[in-house]
Amino acid sequence: MTIDQPTVRRGTNLPRVGDFNESVVLDAIRRATDGLSRVELAAATGLSAQTVSNICRRLLDRGLVVEAGKKGGRVGKPRTVLQVSPGGSFAIGVHLDPAVVTYVVLDLVGGVVHSMRQPTPQVVDQAETLADMSTAVQRLVDESGIPRERILGLGVAVPGPIDPVAGAVVEPPQLAGWERVPLRDQLSLATGWPVVMDKDVIAAAIAERWAGAAVHSGNFLFFYLGTGSGMGVVVNDVVLRGVSGNAGEIGGLDANCTTYALVEEAIERGVLGPEKAPVGPGEAERSLLDLVALADAGDASARSIIDGWARRVGLGVSAAATLVDSELIVFGGPIWPHLGRLFLPVINPIVASSPFVGKMHETAVTGTALGDDVGAVGAACLVLDQTLSARPQSLLLA
Repeated sequence: MTIDQPTVRRGTNLPRVGDFNESVVLDAIRRATDGLSRVELAAATGLSAQTVSNICRRLLDRGLVVEAGKKGGRVGKPRTVLQVSPGGSFAIGVHLDPAVVTYVVLDLVGGVVHSMRQPTPQVVDQAETLADMSTAVQRLVDESGIPRERILGLGVAVPGPIDPVAGAVVEPPQLAGWERVPLRDQLSLATGWPVVMDKDVIAAAIAERWAGAAVHSGNFLFFYLGTGSGMGVVVNDVVLRGVSGNAGEIGGLDANCTTYALVEEAIERGVLGPEKAPVGPGEAERSLLDLVALADAGDASARSIIDGWARRVGLGVSAAATLVDSELIVFGGPIWPHLGRLFLPVINPIVASSPFVGKMHETAVTGTALGDDVGAVGAACLVLDQTLSARPQSLLLA
């Protein structure tokens, strides 16, 4: 019998500590709505006044922060406030969804500068598809008017599963022809920018953490509803990815609510006619809109289908929130705008009735503030997060 060697922790070195401290300071400034003074930064981060002063000077020189007026303290002269400069840097985000490919340019505070959409090709010629995506990215940048040198990189959000080492999409559902496509490296080669790739649910969670409903929360869940569904989990300000980078699959929670699942049940129960059977992601969304319209018009069967799925999702997220002790659950994705007002009245009482929540703390439930482009925004936030956020794992030696 062979006993595996124990996992050995990786070390760090002083240059990485310096980079981490710079990220800590920038992160503190970014999360403070009205900005922070150098004195406040030293108190908030635990760093020395001299270290904070040196870091702020570097951030100012790089254009990542700006001095934004003064505010008075209880004693002494008014202090200069530092705020993140939205135009200090930018990131590109691409979300590959079975129905549509969404492209965005994001500024440093998570604002969308420019965006566009294109239908996802249903028959994939890898070379042609990658060339089209590269052309679309260049068009996006040209139309935004942002100089290339101010763009930090390009993020890609894709349906799982993924191979994070190879940067490849691995047989995603509803995306025929995308088996083992090395999207990350090929897109980097085609565009000339560094590319980071992750699952769309992970990207969306990072978007909420960077610029959405979870800016002030380090412990939350993001539930993604679209052609597929999944959950991003953040614990102590760290996004959980799992051993293969594919955390977030929710089939085991019986909460895998998708456009197809809703429409197929409606057809099986005779609420929608067989002519509404989708032959592609676009048709599935149109059939879902018909189902929602019936529920809004008072059709009891249509409403029972939607309520049934809302209960399954509510029980799933409540269990997950209890397991990891979350304080916030955020919902989003392409079909959330259609379902949110119907789902929340069912989900809220389920989460509120959790025995753990009742005894220890409240768990807030909300919809994303980033719209149905949250996947693409998240893709761009992958770049911002990797480049600028205070990430403890960045301290580890490769």
